[in-house]
Amino acid sequence: MKPLMKTIRLGAGAGYSGDRIPPAVELAEKGRLDYLVFECLAERTIALAQLERSKDARLGFDPLLRDRMEAVLPICAGKRIKIVTNMGAANPLGAGEEIVRIARELGLAGLKVAVVQGDDVLSRLDMRGLTLLESGEPLASLGSSVLSANAYIGAGALVQALAGGADVVVTGRVADPALFLAPLIHEFGWAMTDWDKMGQGTLVGHLLECAAQITGGYFADPGFRDVPNLARLGFPLAEVSGDGSAVITKVEGSGGCVTTATCTAQLLYEIENPARYLQPDVVADFSRVTLNQVAPDRVLVQGAGGLPRPDTLKVTVGHRDGYIGEGQISYAGLGAHARGQLALDVLKLRLSGIQPLDSRYELIGLNAIHGPALSGGHEPYEVRARAAMRVATRREAERVANEVEALYLNGPAGGGGVTKSVREVIAAASVLIPRDWVRTTITNLES
Repeated sequence: MKPLMKTIRLGAGAGYSGDRIPPAVELAEKGRLDYLVFECLAERTIALAQLERSKDARLGFDPLLRDRMEAVLPICAGKRIKIVTNMGAANPLGAGEEIVRIARELGLAGLKVAVVQGDDVLSRLDMRGLTLLESGEPLASLGSSVLSANAYIGAGALVQALAGGADVVVTGRVADPALFLAPLIHEFGWAMTDWDKMGQGTLVGHLLECAAQITGGYFADPGFRDVPNLARLGFPLAEVSGDGSAVITKVEGSGGCVTTATCTAQLLYEIENPARYLQPDVVADFSRVTLNQVAPDRVLVQGAGGLPRPDTLKVTVGHRDGYIGEGQISYAGLGAHARGQLALDVLKLRLSGIQPLDSRYELIGLNAIHGPALSGGHEPYEVRARAAMRVATRREAERVANEVEALYLNGPAGGGGVTKSVREVIAAASVLIPRDWVRTTITNLES
């Protein structure tokens, strides 16, 4: 009789910072998991977190960290489910200390929390020698506006943290698939130079990293791609074997669906070249991946390969890029279109003295997305006029917002429901740095 092949069950507890918490609780309670992974960082998230930390040194980690940990820590501790997350954002050590505080408040003594740091490379950037990938301009062209620089580190330090007995691993900027790849390397003992295994593990991570996108969330389109029980969408999990093949599924009875179509949509998400998906751990090759529906809500994925990892690491550089002033006002009834357009014309004249970095004047629902070419020529019963400018100073942005509000009394007739806002713009750019510029460290804490 053949021995049963070891299988590791990984659950995706979040696909972005503000994601829902109940589906993660459901995974912890009913998913028979070995690991629950929270992927919570988008490209600009760390720069925004650095801005928060600059105001208060105790901040800079994910704002929902406490809510998430209070919800899942007792369950995970009771079921011996390990947690891996990048909720540390700009302050991984602060996040680790907060998790320890929460564990103590919950009476969870002896919980081991490993904090992985080293992705913050701002102090080591050579501003003169690096080129922005998006524009080809030198990094130095951003001048003093640079706020943060965080490298996409790989799975290596996370594997070390798990090998040290961590129950929770918290870090900052890690390549999203590496959060899922690290547990597989640790559990199966994969060599980090086994490029095909690294490619297959990266595939699993890529499929899970956006959580509900693969269970039908972003896929749903009524009448074309119907998804059952979307209001109670379940988050995905993967049953991974030692050869790297995996079954993508979800908790039985949860909403949504897992099909070859949902998996294909996620497989192609943000992939420029399926044969050369550059990651810090491997150049993954997804060009021969196969997806097979083996049962309802169960898709077998296999066939990924890999080539040796790149010599460089991608760094996201966050920088200040002005302010956006925005205002909106609605018009309804006969002549709504004409009054909305007049409002925009008035705003253009009133704001003509400002030199914007960018600007938009539009009627939401009519031409805000596709422009005038696809407005259809119909006469709408209601419109919402929107004016927005990206400008150099906060004062100019406030003027934009205030001019929209002034339309209440200064016409045209019948305007209502004004909203206005002013916000600083934190933009993201990218550079490549030598791998040896990054030095990771692990700090072990215990509740």
